[in-house]
Amino acid sequence: MKKNMGSTDKIIRILIALVIGVLYYTETISGTTALVLGALAIIFVLTSFISFCPLYLPFGINTRKKE
Repeated sequence: MKKNMGSTDKIIRILIALVIGVLYYTETISGTTALVLGALAIIFVLTSFISFCPLYLPFGINTRKKE
């Protein structure tokens, strides 16, 4: 599993997850919307920590800088 996410990509994903968390705790979102966005936030955080997004593979996307 090669890393395919750059630092900017990871920061954006973590910020989106934080916004979803804040919206949930302020009860701006609830019900099914909260569950779907919560699952998305968890996926964003996990992929950010491992620096790998499986959805990038079929499209050949790589946001990581060349070494």
